[in-house]
Amino acid sequence: MVKKKKEQKPKTLMETVGFKNIFQNYIFNFLFGLVLVLVAVLMVIAFISYFSTGEADQSLVSEMRQGDWLNSNKEFMNSCGSTGAIISNFFIAECFGLAAFAIPILFFITGLKMMKVYNVNLLKWFLCLATITIWCSVSFSEFLSKPFERQVYNPGGGHGMYISQWIENVIGKPGLYLLLLFIAITFLTYLSSETIEVMKKLLNPAYYLSNKVKFTITNLKKKTDDIIKDNEEEDDEKPNIYDDPAPQTVNFTDDGIQVCTPVNTDMADSGNNYKNEGKVYANDPDIEITVGDDEEKAGGRTVAGKIDLSTPINPKEPWIKYKYPKLDLLKKYNDGGRVYVDEKEQLDNKKRIVDVLATFNVQIKSIKATVGPTITLYEITPAEGVRISRIRGLEDDIALSLSALGIRIIAPIPGKGAIGIEVPNAKPNIVSMESILNSRKFQEAKMELPIALGKTITNEVYMVDLVKIPHLLVAGATGQGKSVGLNAIITSLLYKKHPNELKLVLIDPKKVEFSIYNPIANHFLAKVPDDNEEPIITDVTKVIRTLNSLCALMDHRYDMLKMATARNIKEYNAKFVNHQLDLTKGHEYMPYIVVIIDEFGDLIMTAGKEIEMPIARIAQLARAVGIHMVIATQRPTTTIITGNIKANFPGRMAFKVSAMIDSRTILDQKGAEQLIGRGDMLILNGSTPVRVQCAFVDTPEVENINEYIKNQPGPVMPMELPEPATDEISIGSCTISSDDLDPLFLEVARFIVISQQGSTSMIQRHFSIGYNRAGRLMDQMEKAGIVGSAQGSKPREVLIAEENSLNTLLSGIHR
Repeated sequence: MVKKKKEQKPKTLMETVGFKNIFQNYIFNFLFGLVLVLVAVLMVIAFISYFSTGEADQSLVSEMRQGDWLNSNKEFMNSCGSTGAIISNFFIAECFGLAAFAIPILFFITGLKMMKVYNVNLLKWFLCLATITIWCSVSFSEFLSKPFERQVYNPGGGHGMYISQWIENVIGKPGLYLLLLFIAITFLTYLSSETIEVMKKLLNPAYYLSNKVKFTITNLKKKTDDIIKDNEEEDDEKPNIYDDPAPQTVNFTDDGIQVCTPVNTDMADSGNNYKNEGKVYANDPDIEITVGDDEEKAGGRTVAGKIDLSTPINPKEPWIKYKYPKLDLLKKYNDGGRVYVDEKEQLDNKKRIVDVLATFNVQIKSIKATVGPTITLYEITPAEGVRISRIRGLEDDIALSLSALGIRIIAPIPGKGAIGIEVPNAKPNIVSMESILNSRKFQEAKMELPIALGKTITNEVYMVDLVKIPHLLVAGATGQGKSVGLNAIITSLLYKKHPNELKLVLIDPKKVEFSIYNPIANHFLAKVPDDNEEPIITDVTKVIRTLNSLCALMDHRYDMLKMATARNIKEYNAKFVNHQLDLTKGHEYMPYIVVIIDEFGDLIMTAGKEIEMPIARIAQLARAVGIHMVIATQRPTTTIITGNIKANFPGRMAFKVSAMIDSRTILDQKGAEQLIGRGDMLILNGSTPVRVQCAFVDTPEVENINEYIKNQPGPVMPMELPEPATDEISIGSCTISSDDLDPLFLEVARFIVISQQGSTSMIQRHFSIGYNRAGRLMDQMEKAGIVGSAQGSKPREVLIAEENSLNTLLSGIHR
């Protein structure tokens, strides 16, 4: 069978020439856009030149003969030649007057659009510029004609003169003025709806002023009473756990499973389970398994963002259009935050625990299992006469029987007449940050600095208020989840606080952990002003400077609180927003400042007391002025976490450590060495630690949050901390004031190291300076460790052998 030939459609002229898709070609669009940009620049130059040369070129343009446009005799005075004179005369004199400058602006924007430099709405720009051109042409012709009487052109051009004259003939001058005013208001309303509010205020200023004053006076006392009431309520709150879900109970027996909802968490009915006057043996009790209900989800996808209009001053101004991050930026896992319960695993663990206790003749009444995301808590009620120490001593035997790591015995459980055995789940659940922030308790929390850290064994969201802690110590071995915990802390604060309400000082000696937060430097970070624009502090010398700067800021804030007769930052800000402070005395809204140090141990090893002392001073005094610290270390030793640090950091987060001594250093008790890692932690915010599975927030999630915040309106630069009171430079083991350091110090030091001779008279002769100055230079180099001590009339010993070692020693000096 013969195939039919495809009919070829005749080509059009554009296809034949090759211009069919020419406007879809990137190179053509770029070159054409560049031509438009250059034409716009040429027109602007010609228009500007026309103001001084228009009168001279007027006769040449109006009586132009054939060939005159070539300008062979250079008769045209315009800077752009005859072309510039002709274009300027047409657009300015004959068309739109001074408003003709909108035409090259349109050409310029169109060129940038075609070059893909900016993505703008050309139609909107065209309509706006066309409206401005016509309106200005008519207005300039009507109002500026007299000042331009002696010019060869009318300020509104020929078009403006004609239109204004025609409208005057129809509706008169009052009608023309009202028409121009109506068009201007309509155009401004199209650009911004705020124009309507401005017009309303202009039309009724008395009502606006009286209403504003009334609002201030009415809400002043009410706001103060609310603050006092909130303080009284918050003092009675417990900052640890905010959820008390109704538990579900699953009763397991060897024959099957039975579900009962709801259930009383007390011991089962003794009449059914106990015999022989309440005493039973280890093989009798059944297991009762409790799974906490899922957290009540919030309705919206935004954690915060409601504007408080109950005070005269909005602390979020001028960034009131800032939008808080949405929960869609976080990853949602398939389990939806629900705890996975393995029936067989729970029955096997129950049998092994009962068998081990029976082997050592330990009698129990009941056993209850509470299944958490990663840990199951078995609550054992011992029989009468059984010593708790006997069960506590069987910890290793129970761990051997269960073949599991991370077994921890709580004897007894605080507030309960039972002994707890914590056993890791075979299949742990991931506690996502989305499930934590999506809980209603977090979104409705009235804390100043809310931190959602994870979920407890009962599947409850664990939250603390950093203001109440008020400083947090995070410690654990390498790779156990400290960095994820710090990211969870920062993420909680970013979802709840406005850039005007919170500033972060991030100190990262490792230089890689906090670099991901560079995009939000302008919105949320604070730093000491210097030549380096890096907002994340990584240099040890800058860390010292920053901590001293925070001390200076703390002293300044205390002075402001003293002037305002306020006890803490909350009372001070409440007085500020209610107009109770005199702004002329330097009062301003105080944001909370959270200092987060990722590797505190490295700073202590490098700078020692220079780091520890300002941290201790801030930890002791700064809580009242809104400065709080979170420090983390992977070396929980007594040389790093000293007694001075522990005394001022009541909040502790302990991840898995390698030895019991490290756990005692962090928590003052054992337990952290028995954790299973991967975010499993103990939180001490009182006398009893709470086991929590830390919320997991991955790097892509943090990047999404930072990019979202970066695109929101906010500050254009990081908050500048005040300069520290003293500026000292550390050289070797000595600290020298930069004001006392001689300008010739570096040059003299290099000369002595190269010559390997340390003599005061040699410095005096070589640098042509006096003996006193040479002696001071020698003393400074002795303090710096460059030369040894004086040896009578002999030259001093040079302690630095080569110039490279000297450069390393002097690397801390910044001229």
